[in-house]
Amino acid sequence: MATISILIAGAGGRMGRAVIREVLKTPGVALAGGFDRPGGDQVGADLGRLAGLDALGLEVADSPEEGLKRADAVIDFSAPAASAALAGAAAAAGVALVLGTTGLDAAQERDVAAAAEKIPVVRSGNMSLGVNLLAALVEEAARRLSDEYDIEIIEAHHRHKVDAPSGTALMLARAAAKGRGVDLEAKAVRARDGQTGPRRAGDIGFAVARGGGIVGEHQVLFAGGEEVIALSHSAIDRGLFAKGAVAAAKWAVGKPAGLYDMRDVLGLKRE
Repeated sequence: MATISILIAGAGGRMGRAVIREVLKTPGVALAGGFDRPGGDQVGADLGRLAGLDALGLEVADSPEEGLKRADAVIDFSAPAASAALAGAAAAAGVALVLGTTGLDAAQERDVAAAAEKIPVVRSGNMSLGVNLLAALVEEAARRLSDEYDIEIIEAHHRHKVDAPSGTALMLARAAAKGRGVDLEAKAVRARDGQTGPRRAGDIGFAVARGGGIVGEHQVLFAGGEEVIALSHSAIDRGLFAKGAVAAAKWAVGKPAGLYDMRDVLGLKRE
């Protein structure tokens, strides 16, 4: 099997560095390069040194153009505006895109969808095997349990995370809504404060915490009158997200254009 060449967006960030390490230790893949925002502190740094490894002789670029010429796939955990722009550039270059960025607005979502008409795009709020298995379990539980079981999604992340609820929390909520056969936007309750009144049957609630260095904690509660069912996942090391992203890149290369998610990659789609 031919080696797959992977370009890394946001190479100077914590996830970018984790992806560099994962690419370098994964058989069948090679590093096409990495880039960061123009003027970023890490532009010009050696990618290997940046990841805490030996020097590779590859420097962090300030744009994706040259790297896209060498790449079969690009992995992006950067920022919404940058990810939307990269989606268009990857589509123009015919390079598969693995997108882990969360917090995209409606216009940016349209940019990603437009790219997926030309290239395979694997998009997920969380790249880990465990979380995607959790989403499948949440969907099935929501399908089996009536709205007498209230659904609450509780999540916690580090102090630097800028979007809330997390992309993973939203992914779990979408799984619950799909299982219930309802529109998430019509049922989501993202905040409670003051005299909110009693809970409405069928609502899907969110609770968010931010602090310290928490990598990621997610719990989905199905709270009934006589019992509570809790499904949860704890991330210990962000390397698990990098591992999933590299697996997604290997899977995506050669696939038809389209918008995929990690449940496609892992074969967890419900028939």
